[in-house]
Amino acid sequence: MAPIPRIAFTWADGCYTASLNPSASAPSDHRSALAAGFLGWTLDAFDFFLVTLCLTAIGKEFHKSDAEMAFSITLTLAFRPAGAFLFGLLADRYGRRLPLMIDLVFFSICEVLTGLAPSYTSFLVLRALFGIGMGGEWGVGGSLAMEKVPPKLRGVLSGLLQEGYAAGNLLAAIAFFFLFQRWGWRPLFFLGGLPALLALFVRFRVKESEVWQKSREESWGGLGRAIASHWKLFLYLTLLMTMMNFVSHGTQDMYPTFLERQWHFGPSQRSVMTGISMIGAILGGIAMGRLSDHYGRRRVMVWALLGGILMVPLWVFSPSTALLVLGAFLIQFMVQGAWGIIPAHLAELSPNSVRGFLPGFSYQCGVLVAGSVTYIEPILAKTMGYASAMALTAVTVFALAAIVAAAGKERKGQVFGAGV
Repeated sequence: MAPIPRIAFTWADGCYTASLNPSASAPSDHRSALAAGFLGWTLDAFDFFLVTLCLTAIGKEFHKSDAEMAFSITLTLAFRPAGAFLFGLLADRYGRRLPLMIDLVFFSICEVLTGLAPSYTSFLVLRALFGIGMGGEWGVGGSLAMEKVPPKLRGVLSGLLQEGYAAGNLLAAIAFFFLFQRWGWRPLFFLGGLPALLALFVRFRVKESEVWQKSREESWGGLGRAIASHWKLFLYLTLLMTMMNFVSHGTQDMYPTFLERQWHFGPSQRSVMTGISMIGAILGGIAMGRLSDHYGRRRVMVWALLGGILMVPLWVFSPSTALLVLGAFLIQFMVQGAWGIIPAHLAELSPNSVRGFLPGFSYQCGVLVAGSVTYIEPILAKTMGYASAMALTAVTVFALAAIVAAAGKERKGQVFGAGV
């Protein structure tokens, strides 16, 4: 006798949503899919944060100011939507695995070539190309992982997946600590060839998404209509991700430069500070992700963002190094606590047939706008100092992000492939 379907009712947005077979076991390769998404995002972030750590050294070699070098970060962020658009469409049309493998190899090549850049102009071109690869990885890898992990653990595993970003930052700080003073900035980027090996892992250990196989559109026209029909959701997700990216990039990208200019920290001290803050980020992402499985995605995001505001004085105005370290740890605990919920939250809000495209593209469109913060902060710092510039930016974006998160919808525990 066939098993009787089980029905679960989930409360969201003032009504109950019914879903079939909520306790169905996760696919056997869900751990491999999660590992692939985590490691891909880790290696992406590793390269991205190498630039922030080496910013002044690269600028010195190319004879460029902090603001001019910060423009390379803004350029990377600006090209990420192009990658999300391209690879997101491919993921919804042809499946998650192949676009993910192509993307991993592409941004691996860009990373290695960055270490060989002969001029500031070529460096900018390579950072733009890397932005395309970076923009493609999160949406495709995230949708593949979130469609496979158990729904009841989606929040905590979302936190783990997203904190590949913090892990990449931590690895960049470790590599910078041990290698920079001995060999300079260029050899650090040669480590970026590792994602090509990760593509082989995806090829042999990760299966295609069963949710995509059930809900895929059969033509480009059908996919285009499906995307267009959810334009209101796209606008909301883009606004949310704009504010969330202002939160993360506004508190991370220029922080090593702040430590160098205002606290006169050397390379080793900056890398240690970055490493400590990223340990806080990883713990925050996993902890808040787990709490979101119990208390809801939006509520916990708002808690974390408001907590971040309370940490700002300790983060930039501390009277001692010990308190500065504590502030860096706590603010990134809150920042990535809110961010750790994002992969699950966006995947649950997105319809099955466009989950490869919609979360990633809205995320990267948010980056396109928020990337300006890495250019704005150095300009503000010229008149009010780095501490005041970063504090003003942080308080503003934390508050606005909390408002936007609270105003949205929620579908915690949504069973993919069973509706929406």
